[in-house]
Amino acid sequence: MQPTFLAASPFLPIIGLSVVLLIVHIMLQGMTATKELGTDWNAGPRDGDRKPSGKIAGRAERASANYRETYPAFIALAFSLTLAGDPHGFGLIGAWVWLACRIIYIPLYLAGIPYIRSLVWLGSLAGLVAMLLVLLF
Repeated sequence: MQPTFLAASPFLPIIGLSVVLLIVHIMLQGMTATKELGTDWNAGPRDGDRKPSGKIAGRAERASANYRETYPAFIALAFSLTLAGDPHGFGLIGAWVWLACRIIYIPLYLAGIPYIRSLVWLGSLAGLVAMLLVLLF
């Protein structure tokens, strides 16, 4: 039987959605690389130096790497807030901001839109900071 504070946590659906977004990143990266290099490359061991060199495949790979850089911090903060509680909901707002910005970031990165993409990334960072502030204060 699981503790009721975990079952009732509003962070759990966001954590689940963040995993879905991780899978989207992985699939997007794989599909764009396969489109460029073919299914034999994708199904093979990928030995050697052959890597996707096209713009979209490269952007999908970099967007995925960028997501994976902040993802551990998000997971740690979300689970910490699940355990510690979030009496004012400020951390929950931060989690939703982080997730929304990370979703918006993907098409902006794939389209090569520079400054707006950076602002959206800063928005996701602000979401993480909001979550952290709840834990610190």
